[in-house]
Amino acid sequence: MKKKVLVWLSGWVDSAVSAALLLEQWYEVVGWFMKNYVSDKWNCTTFKDAEEAIKVAKFLWIELLSFDLQKEYQERIIDYIFEWYSKWITPNPDVLCNNLIKFDVFLNKAMEQWFDYIATGHYARIHEEQISPSPSLSRGGHISSLIMEGDHEVVEDLQVRYHLLQWVDSWKDQSYFLSGLNQYQLSKSIFPLWEMTKQQVRENAKEIWLPNAERKDSQGLCFIWNVPIRTFLMQKFPKKEWDILDLSGSKVWTHQWAYFYTIGQKQWLWLNFKAYVYRIDIDNNILYVTDKDAEELKTKTLIAKNWHWICPDMESEILNWNKNLSGKIRYRQIPAVECNLEKMVNGDMKVTFEKEQRAVAPGQVFVAYDWDECIGNGMIS
Repeated sequence: MKKKVLVWLSGWVDSAVSAALLLEQWYEVVGWFMKNYVSDKWNCTTFKDAEEAIKVAKFLWIELLSFDLQKEYQERIIDYIFEWYSKWITPNPDVLCNNLIKFDVFLNKAMEQWFDYIATGHYARIHEEQISPSPSLSRGGHISSLIMEGDHEVVEDLQVRYHLLQWVDSWKDQSYFLSGLNQYQLSKSIFPLWEMTKQQVRENAKEIWLPNAERKDSQGLCFIWNVPIRTFLMQKFPKKEWDILDLSGSKVWTHQWAYFYTIGQKQWLWLNFKAYVYRIDIDNNILYVTDKDAEELKTKTLIAKNWHWICPDMESEILNWNKNLSGKIRYRQIPAVECNLEKMVNGDMKVTFEKEQRAVAPGQVFVAYDWDECIGNGMIS
């Protein structure tokens, strides 16, 4: 009997190729389009995305379901973004979207409709490891395996541990954005593109004549695509012009509102020299800037709150053996930097890097890796 898979058809080429590959692998495939955000401003692409998803579904001869998740997005993502920016903390919308929408709301709706799996066009890999039963493994799935003892077949109960691995192309790898997933979510998910490069994805789309094969990759926020975060925030936070100061305290220019900036940012300063935000004075709405290599932007340690392990039973293995790990303080940090983790009394994780890191921003996500395996994350405080 075929396994049923609900594929998130976004209208972009990656999800389209994912659906085509699953059909080749003899899954029963149904498409799903999520309407997350609709606006007549900023060249919102929702309706165009829907048109592309419909074209792909018709081309592949698969059913396409459509669900309006604007309410969930408003409550779980957009309101959260405004709340954290108002506290001068810069959240990561893409990580939130995966944790709270795609692998929560989307996954739950798929299970309610008796699908076996969900699938997305994410660039990451899932590896299933069969392990001996362990009391500490609370989220892994159970399977049964037939083994031979002499001339008799014996049913042996095994458990499965799900590992999230980086994609074959480190520049496009999206494990960073998936670092908040748990064992149940991974057990119900398929990433069909796991062994393909981006070029191969494009070539595959052209070879089978997918209608969106030439559509350029999306840029911008996960839910409104083409809109810069600064433009989006301006609808909530009114402009308020104030000072930009350098290290000596001298005024070098003005800005429109400090909410729009984060540590290490260089865009939107409008200065006639290279400068980066190294401090934000919350009470007085003042930005302080410095050059790229200034000591004020560097640190060897950070504290990550609300730490999450993808495989909970790996915590003792990682921490007790003081394993050499690597980590990222931002998505485009390639390669990841060597570091060690130390669990603090209050449950927070102290991260110590081998080399100083530049522009560590509160609210962003720190993600830890053991070689090519993504093992967990925490919010930088």
